Amino acid sequence: MAEVVRPEKCVVAVDGPSGSGKSTVSRRLATRIDGVYLDTGAMYRAVTWAVLQAGVDLNDPDAIAKIALETELSIGTDPAAPHFAANGVNVDVPIRGAEVTQAVSAVAAVPSVRKQLVALQRAIIAGHPRIIVEGRDIASVVAPDADLKVYLTASSAARALRRSSEGAADVAATEADLARRDKLDSSRKTDPLRQADDAVEVDTTGIGIDEVVAYLLELLNSKVSS
Repeated sequence: MAEVVRPEKCVVAVDGPSGSGKSTVSRRLATRIDGVYLDTGAMYRAVTWAVLQAGVDLNDPDAIAKIALETELSIGTDPAAPHFAANGVNVDVPIRGAEVTQAVSAVAAVPSVRKQLVALQRAIIAGHPRIIVEGRDIASVVAPDADLKVYLTASSAARALRRSSEGAADVAATEADLARRDKLDSSRKTDPLRQADDAVEVDTTGIGIDEVVAYLLELLNSKVSS
């Protein structure tokens, strides 16, 4: 097991598509370095939940932006028990549901929504000495000066199997939905999903979580000790 280095200040950016292992890896890594964890995707999901609750047309970016601006988010960064609330309502369960999953890419594509949440994400990062941040644009947009930038990926089949097992969903349907979201997130005009030029790509297909975390610890140790 890699020896853990706990620098005074450390930011790790973990990007990648759904089902690549970002959440599990990021939470375990945060625990190992005695840091906090921020799931930026859940922030977009929480805003999407609020948009859906308001009955806003997903084809109306101005209306979506208005709801986003009015939504008060409460974000828990404990890697052992991350939580989210929107306007005082705990949304940990509904933001993982099918309705939000279907709509989140449309909400996340609105430039003003991204601008608002990126500012909030940067404020959270600045407020913690050691933080693991996961999402789709962390290394490229949110924290381009992160100490370590990682792009986690996996085969489409592996990603679909992992994600479908979380909700007992059909694997083929899940794979199709992941492909749909990948296309939307990669092709949006503002802050698309992409691998940063200086990010380390890690293919998690067939690799255990502990092995991935140990490898990232080695990379981080070498970065902060050099």
